[in-house]
Order: sequence, then C-alpha cells, then structure tokens
Amino acid sequence: MSLLRFFIPLFLTLCLAWPAFAETKPETEAEMPVGSEQPKAAPLVISLDDAVRIGLQHNRQLEIARLDKRMAGQKVRESWAEVLPHLSSSLTYTRTLKPSVIFLPSTIFGGTGGTQAIEISSDNSSVASLNLNQNIFKLSAFAGIKASGLVREISDESYRNTNAEVVTSIRRAYYDVLIAAENRKLVEQSIARWEQAQRDTDALFRQGVAADIDTLKAWLSVENLKPDLIRARHGESIAATKLKVVMGIEQDTPLALSDSLAFTEIPVPQGVAAAYREALDNRPDVRSLGLQVEAENEKVTAARSEGLPVLSAFGQLQAQTQFDDDTALDSTRWPVSSSVGLQLSVPIFSGFATSSRIEQAKINRLQQRTRYEDLKAQVRADVEVRLSNLIEARKRIDVQSKTIAVAERSYRITRLRLREGIGSRLELTDAELQLQTAKTNYLQAVYDYLIAATELEKSLGRINPPGQEM
Repeated sequence: MSLLRFFIPLFLTLCLAWPAFAETKPETEAEMPVGSEQPKAAPLVISLDDAVRIGLQHNRQLEIARLDKRMAGQKVRESWAEVLPHLSSSLTYTRTLKPSVIFLPSTIFGGTGGTQAIEISSDNSSVASLNLNQNIFKLSAFAGIKASGLVREISDESYRNTNAEVVTSIRRAYYDVLIAAENRKLVEQSIARWEQAQRDTDALFRQGVAADIDTLKAWLSVENLKPDLIRARHGESIAATKLKVVMGIEQDTPLALSDSLAFTEIPVPQGVAAAYREALDNRPDVRSLGLQVEAENEKVTAARSEGLPVLSAFGQLQAQTQFDDDTALDSTRWPVSSSVGLQLSVPIFSGFATSSRIEQAKINRLQQRTRYEDLKAQVRADVEVRLSNLIEARKRIDVQSKTIAVAERSYRITRLRLREGIGSRLELTDAELQLQTAKTNYLQAVYDYLIAATELEKSLGRINPPGQEM
C-alpha cells in the first residue's frame, strides 16, 4: 500500500509534465535548424555587365558558334591542299609461293627444238617508292580557296550574330528580374500603406469617429493584396530561374542583382534612314548573307572550271630488290630509279554533268540574292519598329515621372483628411489606386524603354563580341 502511495503521485506527475516536455521539443529543434548546420551560400551579386560577362563564358549556344569558327578555319586549310604538293611514300613486300616463268626457245640452251620454261622470280621482292604530285593549273582549286575564305568570314559573322542574340537574351532576362522585383516591392508598399490606414481607422473607431464597417474594409484591403504579393514573389522567382538559364549557371546559385531599373538614355540615329544605313553596315546577319552571295559567285566559277583542262606535274623515286631465301639481307642490292613528268587532263564529255552543276550554281546564286534583298527589307521594317518603340517608351517616361509626384501628394492629403475625420475611405481607396497605377506605369515605361533599347542596339548591329567593338 505504501508503494502505491509512492507510485501514483509519481505517475500523475509524469502525465502532467509530458505535454509540456513534448511542446518544448519542437522549440529545441527550432533553436538548431538544419540551416544552422549548413548555412546558405552567399548570393552571387551581379550587375548587368557581370551577367553578360558570365553568360558569354558559359552559354552553350555561343560555345557551339566558337566551334563553328574553328571548323571554318580548318576548311580553309583543307582548301589549300589543292594547290600544295602532295607527297606520299609506299613500301611493298612480296613473297613468291610459285615462281613466275618465261618461255624461251630451247635452241638457246643447246636443245633441238621447242621451248623451255625459265624461272625469273626470286623468293622475296620489295619495292620502296616516293611519289610527288603538284597541280600547276586547276582553276577550281583557286575558286575553292576563295570560297573557303568567304566561309570563314561567314562563320565570323555568324559568331557575332550568336553573340548579339545571347547578350540580348541576358539583358532581357536581367531586366525581367528587375521589373519583377519592383512589382513585388510595389505590392509590399501598397500593403504597408493599407496597414497604416488600418491602424488609423482603428484609432478613429476607438474615438467614435469611424464606423465598424470602416475597420472591416481596411482589414479586407490588406488581405486582398496578399495574393498579389504571392504572385509577385512567384514571378520574381521564375524570372530569376530564366536568368540563370541564359547565363549558363547552376539553378541552386542564389542571385542578388546590384543594378536597378533606372532610366538610361542611349544615342539614337536621326531618323529611320540613318538607322537603316547603320544596320546594313553593321548587322552580322546582313553581312553574312552578303558574303554568301559572294561565295555563290565563286561556286559558279568552280563549276565552270570543271570543263577546263588541268595541268599537273609528278615525280617518282623508286628502289627495288629481289633475293632468294639463301641470300643474306645485307647482301641484297637496291637499285634506284627516278622519273618526272607532266600530265594534262582535258574534259571532253561528262554526260552533261558539268553543265548541270553550272546551272545549279547559278540558281543557288539567284536564291541567295533574293534572300539578301528580302533580308534588307525586313531589316528596314525591324529598325523602324524598334526605333518607334524606343521613342514611344521615352515619351511615357516623361509623362509618368510627373504623374508619380502628383499621385504621392494626392495620397498624403487624402490620408491626412481621413485621419482628421473629414475624408472618406472611398477617397483614400481612389488615391491609393492612382498612386499604385502611377508607379506601375512608370516602372513599366522604364522597363519597356530598356528592352526597346536592347532590341534596337541588336537591330543596328551595335552588339559585338568582347575585343571586336566597331
């Protein structure tokens, strides 16, 4: 009985203490979160120029373009092979299984008539030769060299074009993150203003100036903005993910952008005609297609040259030996012979293949010329649209920069009137909406201007690889 009196109070004490212990356990775990054992990596702080520099180092499309440039350089080397000497050597060894014979009159050997078979081959034979070939006149070879040189220039322009596309995509992605962050900040500022308005309304309610419905409306105004904040944060996260993709960095790398969404004016050509001339002079795709037209001219020349004679020179140096199995290798003789000569090859009839290739080359040249003229028309339209977008965004910036100051002053006055009890919540709601709209429109105008400036610079051919600024 004494034991029961001891254990029953102990059991009740443990039962009462267990919930408190269970509640303190998560708090203990919360004091040592996983993050404290593995702290988060410091964010990568990047400016717009940093993002472009990193992207140019890691972008896969640009790496492919670099490899294309190397490939074009090797094709130029290959084309020179047609006008350079070709030197080759060979060594052959023959083992005689059954000797060759010739038949001679038996009278030579004292016979009475008929023929006699004489073995003329040795058990072993070997021939070593050195051959030299050199084209002296081959017009298609020179046309091929010119065409391959143009191909290398085309590859350089293609690399410039890829570089411009990569830089443009990185800038757009960077600006997308900036505008997403600014939109999120605008929502947070709007929530902060409504929370302050809610506190003001509560104070007026306690003074008996505001009605209960006013406090409910103030609370609803704050709560209705929270989904907008969730969407804004999600949009910012998605924009950052896309920026990491175009930069070619890992997705788990945290980013912190050091630049802001600020208006920076760029030099603009004086009119569409000036912009069009600048684009024709500098755009890599225009220059590339112009070079392709020149390359097609060389291909026509190469096709025509297939019907012309080809003159080449050749030379040969040869050493040979034959010996039987019972002859020591160091006792064999290697007599040397040499010869040189010229070869003239004159095509006479190729089954209309040459004339067909000439016509195909001419058709390809016409196609490239048509594409070139079509591209120039597209360039003019593109330049006009980009320039118009830039001017339109610039005008909106001028208008909205004035609107923000007025909207902020209107909001301050309306809020003061409400705190003094002479204003209405409808006036405050309208002033808040006008302020939010003014700030949103201004940021959108700045964003549109920066995007239009980036697109215009690409359209004018102003974006070049590092070290190749024009």
